[in-house]
Amino acid sequence: MTGGGGRPRPAATAVTRARRRTVWPVSAAEDRSGGRPGTVERVRGAVAGAQDRARRTLVWGVWERMLETEFVDRSVALAGKAFVSFFPLAIVVAAFMPQGVRSAIFETLTSRLGIRGHALSLTKDAFVSMDDVRRATGVLGLVLTFFFASSFTTALQRAYLRAWRRPRDLKVGSYTRGLAWLVAFLAFMTLTGALGKALGNGLGLGVFVVLTVALTTAWWWFTAWFLLLGHVRWRVLLPTAAISTAAFLGYALTAGVWMPNVITKNLNQFGFFGIALALVTWFSGAAVCLIVGACAGPVLAEDPGPVGRLVRGRRAELLVDGAPPSLDAPVRAARLRDAFAPLADD
Repeated sequence: MTGGGGRPRPAATAVTRARRRTVWPVSAAEDRSGGRPGTVERVRGAVAGAQDRARRTLVWGVWERMLETEFVDRSVALAGKAFVSFFPLAIVVAAFMPQGVRSAIFETLTSRLGIRGHALSLTKDAFVSMDDVRRATGVLGLVLTFFFASSFTTALQRAYLRAWRRPRDLKVGSYTRGLAWLVAFLAFMTLTGALGKALGNGLGLGVFVVLTVALTTAWWWFTAWFLLLGHVRWRVLLPTAAISTAAFLGYALTAGVWMPNVITKNLNQFGFFGIALALVTWFSGAAVCLIVGACAGPVLAEDPGPVGRLVRGRRAELLVDGAPPSLDAPVRAARLRDAFAPLADD
């Protein structure tokens, strides 16, 4: 064969013709290096393997249980009811208490909220005095405040029942149990506040920290047992109490860093309404901490591995004898959008 200039054109070799005919598809499962998977397929395989390993971990189980409980809407509901019902209850009850009890309650509130220094002074100035609260409330108003605050306890009980997959029609006596829980919680706040004023400085600080951790763990242990109607074994509920305590106290410690600045900025921008926004922000984070503890407890207890056996002890049952059986797991896996779903039991 000759070209246009009369000179012979070299014939294409077999390799050249093969190269011309070979087309490498973009989605080929094998690359050119001896039939090994391509880069895209290797990445996909690694991601799928990582997801599979993650789904077998306890952390993933806790995350799925939180999605199942619609934790975003549930934490917002808890925070809102805590702000409009429980927080006013603490202020009103403190107004009717002796000075020592009143100081202990406010010591607990301010330390947990992380309010101190200039922010504490601003917050006190935004509220009326205790004498004004007593005159405006009266004894009848105090009784009604307790009943209104029981809505927060009902919401908290729903969170525990949903996390443990308990039947929804078990809230027998939830109204009276809610009132009893509120009285017990105010007593707990008084005790921890008194300990803080007595041991919170100097050499007693270490003793105060140990006692606070122990008392807070005991409190959330009792709370889980009480709001679950005593149907779950005490031993099985210990991880819920321990995780709730660690999350809640850790959150309270961090609040001491950012909460004063938030209060000051919000007050300068929005006035008294800014303090309300800051308190709602704190309550929202605290509600998430409680839901994490409520969801982690059943996941650890149901684990078939060594963690679950340690939590359950010698008995494999999670419930006490005679307790109604728990609900089955959802048919489909929980998705991220389920966290924002409206609460089905409210």
